Amino acid sequence: MGLSPAVSTLCENPNDVFMDVAKLLLTYADNILRNPNEVKYRSIRIGNPTFSTKLLPIKGAVECLFEMGFEEAETHLVFPQTASVEKLRLIRETIATERDQRLRGGGQTVTQAQGGASASAPLSSPGTSQPATPVQQPPSLESSMSFLVTLQSNFQHVMVYENPELQHKARSCIPHQQMSSTAQKKMEETKEADPDCKLAQEDFVVLELLRWFKQDFFSWVDCLPCSRCGGKTHNSGSLSPSTEDLRWGAQRVENHFCQTCQLSNRFPRYNNPEKLLETRRGRCGEWANCFTLCCRAMGLEARYIWDSTDHVWTEVYSPSQRRWLHCDSCENVCDKPLLYEMGWGKKLSYILAFSKDQVVDVTWRYSCKHPEVLSRRTRVQEAWLLHTINSLNTTRQQSLSPQRKKELTERLLVELVEFISPKKAKPGELGGRNSGSLAWRLARGETKAPDSESSTKSAGFVFTPTDKERSDKLLHIRYNVSTDQYCRVSNDSEVIAGWEQCVWERETVFRKEEKDWQMVYLARTEGSSVGKVSWRFDFSSVGMKVKSATVMTTSQTFQSGTVCWKVQSGETSTEFTGDGNIQSLSSLSGSSDFIIVAELGGGDGDVAWQHAQLFRQNVNQKDEPSFQIQIELDTV
Repeated sequence: MGLSPAVSTLCENPNDVFMDVAKLLLTYADNILRNPNEVKYRSIRIGNPTFSTKLLPIKGAVECLFEMGFEEAETHLVFPQTASVEKLRLIRETIATERDQRLRGGGQTVTQAQGGASASAPLSSPGTSQPATPVQQPPSLESSMSFLVTLQSNFQHVMVYENPELQHKARSCIPHQQMSSTAQKKMEETKEADPDCKLAQEDFVVLELLRWFKQDFFSWVDCLPCSRCGGKTHNSGSLSPSTEDLRWGAQRVENHFCQTCQLSNRFPRYNNPEKLLETRRGRCGEWANCFTLCCRAMGLEARYIWDSTDHVWTEVYSPSQRRWLHCDSCENVCDKPLLYEMGWGKKLSYILAFSKDQVVDVTWRYSCKHPEVLSRRTRVQEAWLLHTINSLNTTRQQSLSPQRKKELTERLLVELVEFISPKKAKPGELGGRNSGSLAWRLARGETKAPDSESSTKSAGFVFTPTDKERSDKLLHIRYNVSTDQYCRVSNDSEVIAGWEQCVWERETVFRKEEKDWQMVYLARTEGSSVGKVSWRFDFSSVGMKVKSATVMTTSQTFQSGTVCWKVQSGETSTEFTGDGNIQSLSSLSGSSDFIIVAELGGGDGDVAWQHAQLFRQNVNQKDEPSFQIQIELDTV
């Protein structure tokens, strides 16, 4: 019988370790096979001492459970009713056969792979019991000292977020009462739609905080507008930091030079989050720094995430979900950890989480390609890294209560299982980076992942009448690009956030915010020659048709850019203009299904993509609709 990948990894352990863990795995499997209807045998508590000390630290052990069919729940591994008992039996027999051969042969039958550790080897983290492993010297003293400085610097920096006065200052910048109220309302709406929803208000606060920080509070800086003429500048190296710059942690000052004025505009890269509450601008370093402070100011348990491939973000702990949530304020995304590897195409190696209590190596949450990541982790030895993290945590946690230490350990056990759980990309994790200029993203290789999904994305949303709209025989939709919200006026002004949420199809189109110029619009993605977005309306399922329809759209072109608006119904396609005026769609009378399409093309030079824009308006025009359609309905 051939060995599965997980069993092969399990066999790499020393003989006595293999025999002990095989006994446990066979017991778990046999309990289910003998008592298939007993719920208690289908669940393994992650905090169980036997599981956490005798199985979790052993490479390949938890992977065998996943291959059997177990799945990760909040605090348990669960063998669901839908899982294949035959698959469970197959893995069980494979382990039993290997065990029997070792009993007869008196030794290990599968030699450990040459040339390095298994993908599971680095998953050990402080707080879990480990087999005795000698602490190896890192590849070089210089490399290890550099890495140690990074660990110590970040671990010390996050203590700044615990300053009560600084938290108070941050909280005064945040519309926390409005945010909490909105979060409460959204939670109630979600639970009304899904009574089994376990999310708490705190989870919705996180989403509201991300949205506010991205849309209303912080701004991205590629190059500052010239302070004299307001024109474009170029990053032309560095300037010497002043005493005031150094006071706020700006060791580096960029020179944003204006060719027109021959003027140097200073851009200090502040590292002090108090200063960032005032400047409210920067790139990912400033964004994550200030956002993590805002999370702590809102009472959220948060930690700062450092990625050795030059990016930083935040994680927030969700008590209701009992896990850490990935939060990237630059992108306004939550719980999409594979975004960087699968979406941006990053070649990850080390990702570390820093909180007031703990350092954790969280690399494995952000990757589904563990062997590849492991091959790139060459800066320090894994045993050295584990030992160093353990030492830092032991020192930091000396003053913690036994209860808090226990809580951190239990959380860590849950994390370790999550790290080695099978992963695949979710919707929203496959696109390239949005923040920053194209040149900056191209230089960092973060525009999109190679061999990822195609640029055509079928969102598949269809507008169909609600009960109220069917009764009123009216469908009225408005979209505002500044707020990035749809308002379904005809359904008690229901609000839907996110332009792509109501789209039928989109191809190489994204929403662009020009922070420096205070403008926002939809455009095709940089480097693409065409873009397309459409909205679909279907009344046939409720036995209705169009009596009359009007539409208002706005679009703007520059140089040779083009925008073509049209409405398609059956074999008929009719063009109309996006001039901001209300237009009658008389060709739709009697139709039960139609699609509104916008196609973008043309343009000149490197910024051709910007020469065709939909819905362009100032970020402060929050009351003016960018797109509106009103349809009077009739019964068929």
